[in-house]
Amino acid sequence: MAFPENLQFIRAGASVTQEQLAEQLGVSRQSVSKWEGGQSFPEMDTLLRICDLYNVNLDTLLRGSLEESRVEDTARYHQFMTRFARRMAAAIGGIIGGAGLCTLAEGCELPEIWCTALFLLIVSACVVVIVASGIQHENFCKRYPVIADFYTQEEKDAFHQKFVWYITGGVGAILFGVTLMLLTDSIFGEEAPWDSWTSGMFLFIVAGAVTSFVYAGINEEKYKIWKYNRDNTPTPEAKRRLNLIGAIQGAMMMLVTAVYVGLGLSMDLWRTAWWIFAVAGILCGVVAIVLDPYKGED
Repeated sequence: MAFPENLQFIRAGASVTQEQLAEQLGVSRQSVSKWEGGQSFPEMDTLLRICDLYNVNLDTLLRGSLEESRVEDTARYHQFMTRFARRMAAAIGGIIGGAGLCTLAEGCELPEIWCTALFLLIVSACVVVIVASGIQHENFCKRYPVIADFYTQEEKDAFHQKFVWYITGGVGAILFGVTLMLLTDSIFGEEAPWDSWTSGMFLFIVAGAVTSFVYAGINEEKYKIWKYNRDNTPTPEAKRRLNLIGAIQGAMMMLVTAVYVGLGLSMDLWRTAWWIFAVAGILCGVVAIVLDPYKGED
């Protein structure tokens, strides 16, 4: 495979057009077309720029075969993304589970200050895991902006089968929790400590369902190598839009955190106001959909 074929392979793996590649390299689209057609050859600075952008070896780019060199997961992408999914799912589910644990502790008549301290400790640990995992994910993307699609169609189909069960299982668990709450309330009423125990168990079930949703969602995205490559090598316009999305989402989460802390300190709503984070998450998703620079391409 010569340079023209290697360049075409790079573009296909990153899901970028000739025009988009030209923008990244600061050249004209006609130049990229001539390179891929073997009619001309880029300068050394441009070749080095391609190597930096797409994490390829110069010698392989010019004389080897990028397709053959990327048949294996040399970056350990699968291992990293699976571990990332587990950590994020456990941390997000852990926040809801912490609320459930504190509600159960309240039903056992533990001092309120202990319950509050326990919940804050759990939330702090989960937030640390989320932030640390996010930083590791960002660093991985910077180090490996382009990954060859090493997954076979059989592997993708096998996970899609599991994905259905992850989602339906989580929905079924929540419905079971609602039914359990209704039955418990009809038998024991809403008197203490049954109300706290029922609410705590329901939050535990919701925590498990949310953990399943997050883990399945991140793993579903893991198999979309083309999307990973596209998002890590955006065009200038797409990059501006993505930065705007990140800024809005960051501001929203900071505002929600400030509101949560304010409600906790002023009205002692540490264990009941956690739902505002779920609302903020939904709003962040809406922002991402509305401002998505790749809308209609997926």
